[in-house]
Amino acid sequence: MIFAAGSRGDVQPCLALGRALTRQGDAVRLLASARYQRLITAAGLQFHSLPADPTEIIESPEGQELLAGRRNPVAFIRGINRIVRPLFSRLLAETQAGAQGADFVVAPSFGFLGAHLSQHLRVPHAIIHFQPSHPTGAFPHPFMPAARFLGSVGNRLSFDAVNLGSWLVTRQFINAWRREGLGLPALSPLGPFRRVRQAPVLCAFSPTVVPRPTDWGPNVHLTGFWHHDQPLWKPPRRLLDFLDDGPPPVYVGFGSMKTSDPGATDRVVRAALRRAGLRGVLAGDPTTSDDDMLVVGDTPHSWLFPRMAAVVHHGGAGTTASALRSGVPSLVCPFFGDQPYWADRVHSLGAGPKPLPARQLTVSALAGRLRAVTRDSGHAEAARRLGRALTAEDGVGRACHVLNQLVR
Repeated sequence: MIFAAGSRGDVQPCLALGRALTRQGDAVRLLASARYQRLITAAGLQFHSLPADPTEIIESPEGQELLAGRRNPVAFIRGINRIVRPLFSRLLAETQAGAQGADFVVAPSFGFLGAHLSQHLRVPHAIIHFQPSHPTGAFPHPFMPAARFLGSVGNRLSFDAVNLGSWLVTRQFINAWRREGLGLPALSPLGPFRRVRQAPVLCAFSPTVVPRPTDWGPNVHLTGFWHHDQPLWKPPRRLLDFLDDGPPPVYVGFGSMKTSDPGATDRVVRAALRRAGLRGVLAGDPTTSDDDMLVVGDTPHSWLFPRMAAVVHHGGAGTTASALRSGVPSLVCPFFGDQPYWADRVHSLGAGPKPLPARQLTVSALAGRLRAVTRDSGHAEAARRLGRALTAEDGVGRACHVLNQLVR
C-alpha cells in the first residue's frame, strides 16, 4: 500500500513506483484523492479514495486565507489545523480501510502514518521523502531555512522542530485513531520519534541535485527522482502547429498553486513574456489563447518541457524534477513549503536565475528574469548537463531494489 495524499506532484512519483512494482509481480494499492482515480487505475494499480483533496482546499476561501498568512508559522499551523480538523477523522479511517491486507506500507512522514499502520498490521514499512527531510547537520529542514545561521546544531534541530510541530498538530486525532481504530495505545509527545528514527527512508530525489550528507545512516536511501512518463500520449494538432510556427516558447505554470488574484497574475505573465519578446505556452483555460500565447490543459511535462526555451514554475518537487530532467533552464517562482528550497537548488546548480517569489511577481521583475533565463548561455549549459545526468538515473528501479531487499 502506498499512501499518496497530496497534489499531482505527490501522486505521480508514487504512481511511477507503483507501476514498477506491478511490473515485477506485486499487487499495489494507491491511496489518493478521487480526482486521480482514472490516472491510477489506467496504470493498472488498485485505487482507494481519500476524502482530502489538496487542490480543492487550496482553491477554497479558507485555503487562500491560509496561503496569505503563510509567512507567520504559528498562524499557518493553526490555519492548517482549522481546515483539516473536520477531515482528519475520515482521512484516518479511509487510510486504515485502504491498508487492509497490505504486506508492506509505504507512506510519507506526515503524522508518521506508516509507523502506526505497520504496528497495527504487523508488517514492515518505509518512509517516503519528496524533499530532504531526514535530520542532518549539513543543511536545515526545507521548511526552516533560517536555521542555517545557527550552524550544524541549528540545522539538525530544525528537523526535530518540524517533526515535533507536525506531531503536536495531529497528535489528538492520531491518538484517538490508535485507540479506537487500530487497537493500539496512545503515544506520548515524543512517542513516534523512537519508532521512526531507524525506519527505512526512500528519498525520491537525485544525489545530483541534493548531494548525500555524510551523517545520513544506511537506512536512508537516496534513490533518484521517480518519474511517471506517459509514452502513449498524443499531442493535439494545435499544440504541434504552435510549436512549429516560431521559436521555442517559454512554459509558465504554477501547478495547483493559486495567487490571490489569478486573473491579474495571468495578465502579468502575458505582459512580461511580450516585453521580453517571447512566445508562451501557459497552463490554464485553452479558450483564453492568443496568437503568441497558447494555453493548454493537462499536458505531460516529460513531452512538453524539452520543447521549451525555458520553464517557469512554482518549485514543487515533481515539477522541479521534470524541468531539470528536460535539460532546459528554469525560473522558479516559489509560493511556500519546500518550494523555496527547490528554487534555491535550481539557482545554486546554475540551471536558472535567482528565484522570483510569487508574491513579488510584477511585469518588470518577471520580464527581467525571463530575459536572464532565456539568454544566459551558462543557464542553458548547466541545464543540459543536469538533464543528461538525471536521464541516466533510474530512481524507480533503485527504489524497487531497496524495497525488495527489505522484504527479503
